[in-house]
Amino acid sequence: MLLMDNQKHSCCFTGHRRIRKENIPLINASLESEIEKMVLNGVRHFYCGGAIGFDTLAEKAVFKLRKKYPDIKLLIAVPHRKQSSSFGEKEQQEYDEILSLADKIVYLSEHYYSGCMYARNRFMVDNSSYCICYLNEKTGGTAYTMSYTQKTGPAHYQYCGAV
Repeated sequence: MLLMDNQKHSCCFTGHRRIRKENIPLINASLESEIEKMVLNGVRHFYCGGAIGFDTLAEKAVFKLRKKYPDIKLLIAVPHRKQSSSFGEKEQQEYDEILSLADKIVYLSEHYYSGCMYARNRFMVDNSSYCICYLNEKTGGTAYTMSYTQKTGPAHYQYCGAV
């Protein structure tokens, strides 16, 4: 199910939820640089999962670059409607603001179920030709998504700020 234009013009993001504060400035700079490279190569649609951590940084970077490139779009792929129920107050406010600024929101399930995060990540990879990731652990959702990407997904990979 392709939701935004052509897959060859789409990029998804995957990365860890927990990021050390001292790494955020470098990750932000890397994200902006990588997204701009994607835009200059014809990518116009960006898929993100709406989670805290790297997803939030990626979404904000797309919004920042949207001022310079107003034709780029952000699609938020939400694994289930209550994804943000465990977020703190600050994260909930950021999440609500991001959803209000997104070009499209897709809720992949009404309710949480085991594996819904993996399903969300596969959805984003399946709809993209590029993936920008922040990966520094060998296990977990981001590692799974990169493994899936390399096996079945995008032909091109862009790694952002791997530490």
